[in-house]
Amino acid sequence: MTDDSGPADDAAEPTPPINRERRYFLIGLTGAAASVGVVGAAVPFVKAWTPSAKARAAGAPIRVDVSRLQPGEMLGPIPAWRGQPVFIVARSPEAVERLKTDEDDLADPASENLEKQPEYARNAWRSRRPEIGVFLGICTHLGCSPKFHGRIQPESFDPNWQGGFFCPCHGSRFDLAGRVARGVPAPDNLDVPPHSYLSDTVIIVGVDENNA
Repeated sequence: MTDDSGPADDAAEPTPPINRERRYFLIGLTGAAASVGVVGAAVPFVKAWTPSAKARAAGAPIRVDVSRLQPGEMLGPIPAWRGQPVFIVARSPEAVERLKTDEDDLADPASENLEKQPEYARNAWRSRRPEIGVFLGICTHLGCSPKFHGRIQPESFDPNWQGGFFCPCHGSRFDLAGRVARGVPAPDNLDVPPHSYLSDTVIIVGVDENNA
């Protein structure tokens, strides 16, 4: 018996073996490219929230809410920046006006020592806003921490007291702008740290336009 069924012309070609290593390589390459894109997109956002090298060198900035601070008060608990207390005080309109005129008893009323405050604090109130003062709470004599006396009234250490800071250790006095009185042991005004406003009620200490 003769077999008439010859080879089938329409038979399917044999399927080549799957190169699994090549498939995994391509999948890994695609995933890596996608990851690079995500990281690249995230960099600007991360950078925006990261202080510059100059700001980090000056100390990590701190944010302070002053929304509850009332005229004649100093913020408490006292925040710290670079390991030093930061005195943040609210001044009444009367106190602000006095700072413009009561300068006869001051050693450096015009803030001539440029190392003691940023340029924007070279004014009668030594701050960005007349009603808010920001100072390092360290006496410039021997590093004691002066006491805040916010009321304009006679005090035992000064019958003509106009409000400000008094260091009981050695008797140094500073007005409500942190300006040192004449004839006291402290040689300079209180330091004003770099600071700026994130909003009307939030201050960031340690960062301004000069070191952001």
